[in-house]
Amino acid sequence: MEPERLDPIEKAAELSVLRGVGFATLAIGCACLGLAAYPELALAVAAGSSLLMAAVLELKARLAPTRPYKRTEAWLLLDPRPRLPPPVAQRLVGAALERHFRRYARRALEAAIGFWMIGLALRFLT
Repeated sequence: MEPERLDPIEKAAELSVLRGVGFATLAIGCACLGLAAYPELALAVAAGSSLLMAAVLELKARLAPTRPYKRTEAWLLLDPRPRLPPPVAQRLVGAALERHFRRYARRALEAAIGFWMIGLALRFLT
């Protein structure tokens, strides 16, 4: 494949995944802000929610290669859509989505561990 054909698919896949992760992060942030009076609880909610987001993203990464590419947001974001044979498009879009889902799942897991560690330190210091 030519590199210029892969670039728009990668960008669309990242934008698609990042949009969903952004909304989930906003929801987690709002929940933690609502619990600001209870910092230990807010950190526990942030850790649990981030861990849940990581699990969902990992599940989506595992399902991405087999999900019909024409029904993905990444494919719909492509304008103009590349003229690729369906098996090639399925492989490229599925692989790009899988990579980005996994990348953000790893970041969500790191955030969950960070929130958990901060909450643990806060418990020991108070």
